[in-house]
Amino acid sequence: MSRSADQAIGLDLTAAVVALVEGHPAILTVGGAEPQAEPALPSGPFAPLEHRTLELGLRGFVEAQTGFRLGYIEQLYTFGDRGRHATGLSSAPHVLSIGYVGLTRAVEEGVPERDAAPRTAWSWQGWYRYFPWEDWRSGRPPVLDERLLPGLQAWLARDARDEPPGRALSRRERVSLAFGASAMDASLNGAQRDDTPWDEERVLERYELLYEAGLVVEAVRDGRDAAATPADGLGRPMALDHRRILATAIARLRGKMKYRPVVFEVMPATFTLTDLQLAVEAIAGRRLHKQNFRRLVDRAGLVEQTGATTLATGGRPAALYRFRRDVVAERPAAGLRLGQPVVR
Repeated sequence: MSRSADQAIGLDLTAAVVALVEGHPAILTVGGAEPQAEPALPSGPFAPLEHRTLELGLRGFVEAQTGFRLGYIEQLYTFGDRGRHATGLSSAPHVLSIGYVGLTRAVEEGVPERDAAPRTAWSWQGWYRYFPWEDWRSGRPPVLDERLLPGLQAWLARDARDEPPGRALSRRERVSLAFGASAMDASLNGAQRDDTPWDEERVLERYELLYEAGLVVEAVRDGRDAAATPADGLGRPMALDHRRILATAIARLRGKMKYRPVVFEVMPATFTLTDLQLAVEAIAGRRLHKQNFRRLVDRAGLVEQTGATTLATGGRPAALYRFRRDVVAERPAAGLRLGQPVVR
């Protein structure tokens, strides 16, 4: 039997915990307190004798490490690339990680009274600091044309003869699908193309291409053969493959809120329609037309007025709303099917 056949397998549970912090989507991270340290997602080894289920084990790790009790939680995928827990020891176990996405409401509501303090230093970090090219709320991100697309162009030209066999789509086709059909032409022509098609749900595909091209720090750190000098401005790295897990979580949430009311898991108990629109835009990473959004919310029947108003908007009193939970029982796909983004 080969040495690789004898290698032990370990199992980690890793959580991408999302909240809205000052109106922006943020991810709960642990570690990374030192300037050069890479932040990580809360995680821990699954122990069948201690944890009755995978989900209970994960909830326990998050609470013990950060003090937060999770509400909504959903399993993503199992991640197991070689090198994700590189130790340099052939006898070390190969660790698989089951990734989850969890949602919580306002940060100040998330820390319960506890007998013991959290075991680790934790912080909320805006998720766009790890994926700056995913935030289109102020228009096309400059990093696309300044760093990202030129780096991909150089990779396509450099490794054109090393196309991996067995793929249905070529590298150039995958780049066009992930970044928009006219994205590469826009980069080549030095044009700022606001009409470039962009699918906000392809977060993981875009990150995987950047990793494959060696344009993110993780590819160099993991010793990828194709790794080049990472392009400046392509986001902060995370420990292990946690940025890949986070990309998967962002993509899942962006798709999920179109047919499930998951956005209300990060909203306070009462909110204005403007608050709700800003939350949806923050997660989707794009602007929406105000009147179209309000018609969409009205048709979906997701909210109801509380009868109260607020002056926090600084103008006229704004009506306060709450999530109408009956909608979940009324129809199977109760989400916000977003229309076209507002181009700025």
